[in-house]
Amino acid sequence: MKLASVAMALACVLISAAAQVLLKLGMTRPAADGLAPAGWLATYLQALASPLVWAGLLLYGLSVPLWLWVLSRLDVSLAYPMVSLGFVVTLAVGVLFLGEPFSWLRGAGCALILAGVALLALDA
Repeated sequence: MKLASVAMALACVLISAAAQVLLKLGMTRPAADGLAPAGWLATYLQALASPLVWAGLLLYGLSVPLWLWVLSRLDVSLAYPMVSLGFVVTLAVGVLFLGEPFSWLRGAGCALILAGVALLALDA
């Protein structure tokens, strides 16, 4: 396993997690101001008008060529499970910075993800 490939995979995970957080912020900011739109069309119009949503989509777009590079160098059976680390990162960001609730079940789920990715890495 090449260190650069694993580092790039982890960078992709972090970029994806950042994109998720930006999308969440872009879609909840008007709701916090009491301006939450009703209906699916209004929701999509809100998304189109949000710079944070556009920034999140841009990050996703930037991560695609990086992810293709990772896939060209790592087995997909190792690379793709690393994507699950994004769940751990986004949970941590949600709890620490967005005030989302933490539960021990969520913590246990994250621990299982970390253990699974570590086991896969040991077999690589």
